[in-house]
Amino acid sequence: MSSLWPVPWFARPHLRHRITQIVSVLTRHGLGWLLAQFGVGHLSPRQRRLFGRVIGGTPHTQAEHLRMALGELGGAFIKLGQVLSTRADLLPPEYIAELSKLQDAAPPVPFEQVRQTIYEELGEWPENVFGAFDPEPAASASIGQAHSARLKDGREVIVKVRRPGIEAQVEQDLEILRGVSEWAEANTPIGEYYNLADLVDEFAYTLRNELDYNLEGRNADRFRQNFADDEGIYVPHVHWRFTTSKVLTLERVGGIKVSDAEALDRAGIDRHGVAENSVRLMLLEVFEFGFFHADPHPGNFFVRPDGSIALIDFGMVGRVDKRMQEALLRIGLAAVRLDAEALADELYLLGVAGGRAKRLALQRDLSHLLGRYAEGSIKDLAASEATGEVMSIALHHKLQLPSELVMLFRVISVSESIGARLDPNFRLFAFATPYLRDFWQERRSPQATASRFFRAATDATELSLELPRRASRLLTELERGEVGIRVNIEDVHELTRQLHRAVNRLALSLLFAALVVVLGMIAVLYRPFGWEQYSNWLFGAAVLFSLVFGAWLSWSIWRSGRP
Repeated sequence: MSSLWPVPWFARPHLRHRITQIVSVLTRHGLGWLLAQFGVGHLSPRQRRLFGRVIGGTPHTQAEHLRMALGELGGAFIKLGQVLSTRADLLPPEYIAELSKLQDAAPPVPFEQVRQTIYEELGEWPENVFGAFDPEPAASASIGQAHSARLKDGREVIVKVRRPGIEAQVEQDLEILRGVSEWAEANTPIGEYYNLADLVDEFAYTLRNELDYNLEGRNADRFRQNFADDEGIYVPHVHWRFTTSKVLTLERVGGIKVSDAEALDRAGIDRHGVAENSVRLMLLEVFEFGFFHADPHPGNFFVRPDGSIALIDFGMVGRVDKRMQEALLRIGLAAVRLDAEALADELYLLGVAGGRAKRLALQRDLSHLLGRYAEGSIKDLAASEATGEVMSIALHHKLQLPSELVMLFRVISVSESIGARLDPNFRLFAFATPYLRDFWQERRSPQATASRFFRAATDATELSLELPRRASRLLTELERGEVGIRVNIEDVHELTRQLHRAVNRLALSLLFAALVVVLGMIAVLYRPFGWEQYSNWLFGAAVLFSLVFGAWLSWSIWRSGRP
């Protein structure tokens, strides 16, 4: 007979071992408070404490411990830490700084397991598939590892092989994270401000895409198609004959890391030109193609001898639809005009400012932000500084930024960082302003306007045809009383908690008064034999308890700020 009640996520048998491992690692790093916050504190072993501090603890900060714990857990948790390191709208700066140090590295997989995976996926052993295959990995990450190889026709390639068993572990981790997010939404203050389940779903979607090397190969093909006529950008070819969901074979591209300024100087390559080319790449990805490389750290970009930039690692990508492109351009225009009201309007239209965001306070902070740059030129503004301050405002007002917007902010910051490293005088906004102006004018051209008008006319025609049927349905539901109105009262949950707290204090006060009265009546009316021997001790203890209880009650009322 099956149980009528669903099994809690932390009690599911197939998750027990992984949960035990997670609890052990978090507790060892002094992060047991996280378990308590998410309703599983009972799973954490007890720790001895002295004046609120863990005895024998290390001098690391909580942010450092979180970074070390995620790195030790590996798998999905390393990726989670890397994603959180970009979410300055969700975490304080000290956590962002620590999680940014998290490296996607893992112990190498034994070569025999790599051989077995290639055999299972390609049907032959690597020494039969390739002309040469280096058994030592060129890189080893949490999802897979890369090996240098050569095809039988002599072409150099990189072969990425997924780690055995990583898919099952990732699915377990995602199931745990989903359970934690659902519990937190229902039981914690952070769950009231952020849709944690949706954030976990977005993270799961991105991580599952990274597990599928077929998808990464299609991403590479799309980038190569987008930049087919651009001599300044090079995208390696995918060898589909030797590619599956677990094995990816890519053309090996040589070159100098884009951040290695000294090597570029030795090669006689113009660093300023490379800086401009890297930012031009970002602008074209976002505003022309709506499809951008979302993992733009310097290790994924190489400068070829002719000065062109070669891209690698296409597992993490971002998409920007027409609506987002228009919003970004309008946001940029509002910033140039120092128009805080228009900037707040765009945030609301993007859904960034939810029902809990207070519009006037948000607009005031945006006005202060823009006011600090009113005296200077927007062209002299550092993009990383501006995006950092926007993230701080988002954190303060508990805004939930779309993941695409957060990834885009990171791409902008990294692009500027690369440009500044190559040329200290490089200014991203100064270089990007003419491009943004061209993109804006292109979207306001007669051809683009006619296309938008035609789409709007088509939508209006379809709506007019559907309107009678929808109106009839609405009237029918009104007649049957099936239409409900949902009212969202701001801060109603906080008000409810305060009422509960006040009622609890009132009940305790009444109980305390009743206890004192009852003790007095007993002392007067009920005097059994031998009572005098114990009455002094009993009433002394009762008075002491009453004093302590009354002091605690008074202190709690004073601490609440509402005496």
